[in-house]
Amino acid sequence: MATATQTLSSTALELPNLAPNALGERQRNVPAAREPEPELDEVMQQSLIADSQVPDGGYGWVLISACAVVTWWFIGTSYTWGVMQAALVEKKGYSSSTLAFVGSLCPSCISLLAVPIATIIRKIGAQVTALLGISLLGLGCVLSGFATDSIAGLFITWGVVGGLGTSLCFMVVSVTPAQYFKAKRGIANGIVYASGGLGGAVISFILNALLENVGLAWTFRILGFMIITTGLPAAYLIKERAPIHRTKMVEWSLFRDVRFVFLFATGAIGTFPLFVPAFFLPLYTNSLGLPSSAGAGLVAAFNFSSAIGRLSCGFACDRLGSLNTLFLSLLLSTVSIFVLWPLSLSIGPLIVFVIINGAANGGFFSTMPTVVGNAFGSARVSVAMGMVVSGWLGGYLMVRRAYCWLYSECLWRTIGGAGAYRPAIFYAGSMAFTATVLAGVVRMKVDRRLKKTV
Repeated sequence: MATATQTLSSTALELPNLAPNALGERQRNVPAAREPEPELDEVMQQSLIADSQVPDGGYGWVLISACAVVTWWFIGTSYTWGVMQAALVEKKGYSSSTLAFVGSLCPSCISLLAVPIATIIRKIGAQVTALLGISLLGLGCVLSGFATDSIAGLFITWGVVGGLGTSLCFMVVSVTPAQYFKAKRGIANGIVYASGGLGGAVISFILNALLENVGLAWTFRILGFMIITTGLPAAYLIKERAPIHRTKMVEWSLFRDVRFVFLFATGAIGTFPLFVPAFFLPLYTNSLGLPSSAGAGLVAAFNFSSAIGRLSCGFACDRLGSLNTLFLSLLLSTVSIFVLWPLSLSIGPLIVFVIINGAANGGFFSTMPTVVGNAFGSARVSVAMGMVVSGWLGGYLMVRRAYCWLYSECLWRTIGGAGAYRPAIFYAGSMAFTATVLAGVVRMKVDRRLKKTV
């Protein structure tokens, strides 16, 4: 502890040396007794002490493996709702737009409940929260198997029960790795979130096989049983290294920090274009005259690319800096939507677009927890991450309806084929571009030196 305190004192006393004085010269020989600058508040001081003691390995890799299993299920099931939606439309005759809302409700709970669940984690601990989350996620799937004849039932079982479980799992895997990793925090988060992308790809094939062999109801139930039997042992291994610092449910003072305001806006706007390709790819391939199998294959490729992007961006966070990586991933997403997608009128260019855009979109999710932990302190990561994620609600809940409306408008105006998707594509690109600019502002607010690892 003495070493950690000395490190903190040294860090705090060195900060004033970096500020220019009134004559534009660097201050030197600052007295040893000088107090730390105000920006090093109590939570940041605790974060510096905690970060100086993290093992950057050890049991941390067990925790990362456990978080990866949990992420496999809660992201994988959310990403593969389209498979179940298609089966429900075919076998039950439900409206696809209504089912799309059911599917979006589950991940929307991540944003809707992020702040209160961050408080729950601080009160009952990460292990109990993870066990509760994976149990509710599996239970929601099992109960959905008994609700296939009722839209209201699916809203409650898949949307609400499964959504609550998804939200609990998301917050746990987002805040616990910071307790075990500092220098390797980026790659740790990258491994956790890459598992979700792989889960989405693999689970889609599992669901297709189950639907053909056991039917719709039992596919839901078997999925739930798989989540519970494999997820509960993993959740049991998720433990904090130290008790999470107790803070207010919402730390309003963070909104006085310009960096936090722009980062909050980056996430709120950046989530709108991230789900568009995966949602429209099956329809888009049909408009090009390609078989439905091509659309399913492209969605699987998108999920695999997302996993690669999550892992690569996690590695890049530790080498290039988390803010630099966030900016580059959003920039790559913008370029791929504006440049590649409009030119993807055959299977070849479309595959290139799917690989690049999937990797860029996956990088956003794996990078954000590292950015929040590094910028605002590992001791504050639960409340800060909860506040940031709450801003994603619009992207999670309304994105499908917004883009479906744009698509329907084009059809109403008799714009046929791939042209019907142009307004939605360019709207998504505009949102991605705005998020890129905001991420750039955050980066420059932290350090204006372009070559600096931030």
